[in-house]
Amino acid sequence: MGRALDGVRVVDLTQYEAGPTATQLLAWLGADVIKVEEPWKGEPPTSQIGIGVRRSIDSLNFIGINSSKRSITLDLKAKGGMDVFRRLVKHSDIVVENFAPGAMERLGMGYDDLEKVNARVILARLKGFGTYGPYAHYKAYDMIAQATAGAFCATGFPENPPTKPGPSIGDSGAGTHLALGIIAALYQREKTGKGQQVEVSMQDNVASLTRRYIHGQITDGKTERNGNRLLKDLPAGDTYPCKPGGPEDYVYVFCLDNTGRMWNALLDLIGRSDLAGEQVKDHEYLKAMKGEIDNSIKTWTMKRTKYAAMHEMAAAGIAAGACLNGIEVMQDPHLLARGMVAPITHPALGDIKILGCPIKMSDSPADVRTSPLLGEDNEDVYKNLLKYGDDEVAKLKENKVIGW
Repeated sequence: MGRALDGVRVVDLTQYEAGPTATQLLAWLGADVIKVEEPWKGEPPTSQIGIGVRRSIDSLNFIGINSSKRSITLDLKAKGGMDVFRRLVKHSDIVVENFAPGAMERLGMGYDDLEKVNARVILARLKGFGTYGPYAHYKAYDMIAQATAGAFCATGFPENPPTKPGPSIGDSGAGTHLALGIIAALYQREKTGKGQQVEVSMQDNVASLTRRYIHGQITDGKTERNGNRLLKDLPAGDTYPCKPGGPEDYVYVFCLDNTGRMWNALLDLIGRSDLAGEQVKDHEYLKAMKGEIDNSIKTWTMKRTKYAAMHEMAAAGIAAGACLNGIEVMQDPHLLARGMVAPITHPALGDIKILGCPIKMSDSPADVRTSPLLGEDNEDVYKNLLKYGDDEVAKLKENKVIGW
């Protein structure tokens, strides 16, 4: 069975997380993603988060963000490097980059330049603040994008400072949005025959992901944070402690049901059927009983593990979820059943597991393979795809254009 993006070739100039997230999604969906890295070095080391240590053994973070790709080495700044790059562009559909603003233009790799090489090429660009606007040349990372797009002020408890969300929505969210833009550009190219430029800024991306909170603040005229509680004045929209009482032994319970069925099921389950009845449809009643209901939920959950609490509530038709840490996520039976935990064989590390593709297509299952070692695909790409002869390859190596 073929993959959805079979025959699509991507030149991946990205590093760290945001850009590689976009290209990884394309690779999982079947595209041939060629990761272009600096000879002998690869991605710049980022030891504090373990991404980009390109030696014989890569970090799990690097492997998890670059699975299913190929790797070549190419020094774009070396004499002759741009000639090699243009040759690669001629044979490709998409170029993805997340360099600093202006870097591509300085290298002669802006969209106007690439269009002359290949009129069908799509240039996909991911920047902290985009290529235009007052902040365009400001440095940005995931947390800067989150801070400037509302996510910090949407997170945490009101008595504490604005808080950084744990997930890197500035990076991975932007990569996901960029992948969607690339797919749309590919679809439009089928009608026009022409490529285009696609741009996503990390700040734009986080603002979009935070839109429910932003729109709510505009509507209410209030900016107060609610911690883990979704609806400030109602019970049963919060984390509740479970046994054995560790720092991560919590279950999230949420009940929002105007018919009253879920509220009554919850009250019956926790042994408070005395509070149940038609009156639960009245939000004023629920507000008045908030403290008593929350205390009763807590008393009930503290007698159960977070898994048991989730399963019992789910069986009763109540929305609840155990708060899982990363290790528990990788062992979760539901994620395992859905193929979200993907076993791969790394050439240096052997059999390991990474998170797989969240997109499930009936006729195009995700292609999750190991990440490449640095320059692993040099010979295949330079000789078989780009048709460089042995003497030409030897000269490129001698001039330190491609390494080996």
